[in-house]
Amino acid sequence: MLKVGSLFAGIGGIDLAFSQADFSIGWANEIDAKACETYSANFTHPILCEDIKKIKEEDLIPVDILTGGFPCQAFSVAGYRKGFSDDRGTLIFDLLRIAKALKPKVLFLENVKNLRSHEEGATLELILEEIKALGYKSTYKVLNTADYSQLPQNRERIYIVAFRDEDAYSRFEFPKKNTGRLSIQDILEQDVDQKFYYTHSQYYPTLKKEITKRETCYQWRRHYVRENKNNVCPTLTANMGTGGHNVPLVLDHQDIRKLTPRECARLQGFPDRFIFPDHLSCASLYKQIGNSVSIPIVQAIAENISKAFHVK
Repeated sequence: MLKVGSLFAGIGGIDLAFSQADFSIGWANEIDAKACETYSANFTHPILCEDIKKIKEEDLIPVDILTGGFPCQAFSVAGYRKGFSDDRGTLIFDLLRIAKALKPKVLFLENVKNLRSHEEGATLELILEEIKALGYKSTYKVLNTADYSQLPQNRERIYIVAFRDEDAYSRFEFPKKNTGRLSIQDILEQDVDQKFYYTHSQYYPTLKKEITKRETCYQWRRHYVRENKNNVCPTLTANMGTGGHNVPLVLDHQDIRKLTPRECARLQGFPDRFIFPDHLSCASLYKQIGNSVSIPIVQAIAENISKAFHVK
């Protein structure tokens, strides 16, 4: 069984996906203490809750796969696309530092799709050149969760997969598009706390007039209501549910409300058995889920990585 080491692990979305694809997880690293709490509630292997810059390569157990959903804010539109001028943008080089020491068979990286166009492609090209210098051949693709899984979420992310073995690299392929999709109603909870409803909002009269369909999500865009006409949820973000225009709204059997943390987790592919500590605030949970990954997408890629090594 191939073993995974996980950097920038968050609450463990990538690790859950790889474990569901029959990989074992050796260890993980995450700097956010609250995310580490959620991670530890769901996994038994060690998690190093500290800054990646403080990690010594010699202290890590060798692994076959090194994964990292490295910080995306520096490359996203929401992060103003500062790239390597933002300290978060340079953390990819700490991941590569660890990769150089551990020499895993595969690197799996995930980031926002805007990494592809940042600095007219120069940022991605530099990262790929650094990966090549370590002895890997890499491939990448932007996949939308709504097109490559059953999850009704519009979430475009770039996935980079790099192999040390050229034969395995040549056998690897990204997942094919999915033909079916769940509806928004499929992911909704039935018994929802009143705090999620907008009946007491100053915007309620406008929302009540504009939000009329139960099969899709809406957003309040400061001065107007935006309907997602493709019947999927907009990309979940770290500040989803805390206010402003990032709040996906739905019309359920009772009234107009925002999505609950559990519904957001479902939209990322987390099973209902996944534990979120009771003492964490909704704001913390929205942040953790918005910063995570679409598990079925990562699982499908992980399964194809496995197939690339296990030739029949």
